[in-house]
Amino acid sequence: MSQTFNLCIATEKIADDAQQLGVSIDTLGAIQVVVHATIMQQPQLHLQLTYQIILPTQSLVGQLDWPTWKEVNVGFTDYLWEESCLECFLTGNSINNHDMADISSNSTYIEVNASPDGRYALYQFDSYRNPTTLPPPRLLLANGRTPAKISWTDRANTHVSSINANASKKLSKTHTPHSFERTFGVPLDKLSSQNFAINNMTIEHIHPCVILWFGETTLYFAPTHASPPDFHDRRYWSRFDPATALLNQLASSIATER
Repeated sequence: MSQTFNLCIATEKIADDAQQLGVSIDTLGAIQVVVHATIMQQPQLHLQLTYQIILPTQSLVGQLDWPTWKEVNVGFTDYLWEESCLECFLTGNSINNHDMADISSNSTYIEVNASPDGRYALYQFDSYRNPTTLPPPRLLLANGRTPAKISWTDRANTHVSSINANASKKLSKTHTPHSFERTFGVPLDKLSSQNFAINNMTIEHIHPCVILWFGETTLYFAPTHASPPDFHDRRYWSRFDPATALLNQLASSIATER
């Protein structure tokens, strides 16, 4: 199983974005971005994040900044948000979804950035956008010296024209959709059967999001948006559901063998 997030486009300037890209507002609204968060226990425990982007027209495909994944590119790189970027925010702070005013201003959180071409960055913040330095401080392993890394899967270069039936039903019959996909893993620690952590921070909330660049036009996608868009605003983050995200790999491997 996976915890699945359907991301929506930020609409504050969608009319201007559509005009710049030469498409309709409805066409931009038809862009689909889905993120699957899965806890994998092999070959090592990690949170696997799969990003699927479905563009409804060839016009948008031609304008999308989506570089080819290459092994030589894999490595820590800052400022990836200035290009098309796959992101995810994680925090262990307990947030009361019924009273957003209870959010603590002192909670640490982690930001994960990944470029479609293989570059990545992991940052740690003490509180909202703090420290304010750019680039932000790197997320270090428990030894306090080694930067944390992500691991890419064999599916890293997926770009297919076919999409699943449910997605195709949402698109106009005049559209020719194209799907782009990337998958990578973030290392985890196991605290209990239903309690997982990254560098001793229990994951309780998650916020997968995506920045897509089409030439000079930037589109922002998240499950829900602040106004104006602000991925760091934890009031809009979702509760992490480890029971849903935890993959029964034994059952999965048996089904694959059959």
